[in-house]
Amino acid sequence: MKIKIIHKKLGREQAHGIADSDGTIYIDPRLKGKKRLEIYLHELGHVLNPEDSEEETIRKSVIITKILWKEGYRRVDNHDKDLLQDGSK
Repeated sequence: MKIKIIHKKLGREQAHGIADSDGTIYIDPRLKGKKRLEIYLHELGHVLNPEDSEEETIRKSVIITKILWKEGYRRVDNHDKDLLQDGSK
């Protein structure tokens, strides 16, 4: 599945992020820090697990956000030289 992320102000939609069934995710670029990470994970959850309820998607995204944030993950560099587990970059 190909996932496309588009950064777009979502004030009119009164949302931080939106996930379409075609794999397109819209993220409000005004989000910062931990909240931005949470919304990325939340919208990815909708795309990857469309059968999950909103409550379940929230629960999972918050848990993963807290773990990654506690482990020090931040938007700092663009290092992507190492392959992922499936062999892709």
